[in-house]
Amino acid sequence: MKHFVRTAVLALAATGASLSTTGAEEWRLNNFLPETRPESAQIEQFADEVNAALADKDFTLTVYSGGSLGLKNTDLLRVIPTGAVEMSLMWSNYLGRDAPALGSVFVQGAISTVEELKAVLPEVQKIYAEEYDEWGVSTVGYVAIPTLSVSVFCRDEPVNTLEKLKNVKLRVWAREQVETFTKLGVAAQIVPQEELYVALKTGVVDCALYPALYAHTISLQEVTSHASFIYPMASAPYTLGVADDRWDNTDEEIKAAITKAAQDLWDRTNQYDKDLELELQAREKLVEAGITWGEDFPEADRQKFLEAVSATWQMLAEEAGGNALEYRERVLKALGR
Repeated sequence: MKHFVRTAVLALAATGASLSTTGAEEWRLNNFLPETRPESAQIEQFADEVNAALADKDFTLTVYSGGSLGLKNTDLLRVIPTGAVEMSLMWSNYLGRDAPALGSVFVQGAISTVEELKAVLPEVQKIYAEEYDEWGVSTVGYVAIPTLSVSVFCRDEPVNTLEKLKNVKLRVWAREQVETFTKLGVAAQIVPQEELYVALKTGVVDCALYPALYAHTISLQEVTSHASFIYPMASAPYTLGVADDRWDNTDEEIKAAITKAAQDLWDRTNQYDKDLELELQAREKLVEAGITWGEDFPEADRQKFLEAVSATWQMLAEEAGGNALEYRERVLKALGR
């Protein structure tokens, strides 16, 4: 049974009609990532390839990055089926309010190697397609996220042990991280990416979890002085979603062009050979910008973190109910655990 949640965002649909008076059709692609993110460049290339393939048709796919359309990530399962936007990037970790089972498919920190990631991605993609379809959203493509090294960035003092982390206010970006660090005795709070710079500058938080690879995109080097690696993280892929009814009624030539470009997008991004090299380059640039890079969190602390992540994953699946436990078992089976 499909969930078509109709909220006030229906009003947006009227102002966002994709057909102009001239008959030309424009699709807007909502990309919540900043333009400076590498994934945004890949998404722009995807749109360019779609438009090039459809040069003889009155169709344009335009990317709106950095949340410029004013759509909240947490609302996308409600927004997309209304037609308020034609296509959107989606990330399962942001959608747990409306679809709790999505948040327990791929808990951050539970999968840490490229080998594990490649083993689990096909099953994860199947699960996402099934779950999004329940909400009236067709999955038309995926964008892979590099395997990341998550570090603790701090304003004033270096922090590179769990014991020291207990004495600071830590920013995280997802509920599973709050639950995991709470189990470890650390006070963690969610601060949205767009508010993090100010939160660090004003002392709302002392330290923040963030991948070094992307730290420069929000100028963390300007508001933190120290950083230390804490854990490796393989992430769930982003999904490109279109409302079912819109996708079903789209011209076959347009659908084919989008599908082809989406496959090329996945093939380009589903590559992890250079991730470590890029991580080291990012750290070097941050050090040049003034950050002191400290010693990694000790292996014993990282083992405690992994144990806490495992407990959090089980808890979230049980709490979500519905398909969540089945999804978790499917992912564990793909991992051989």
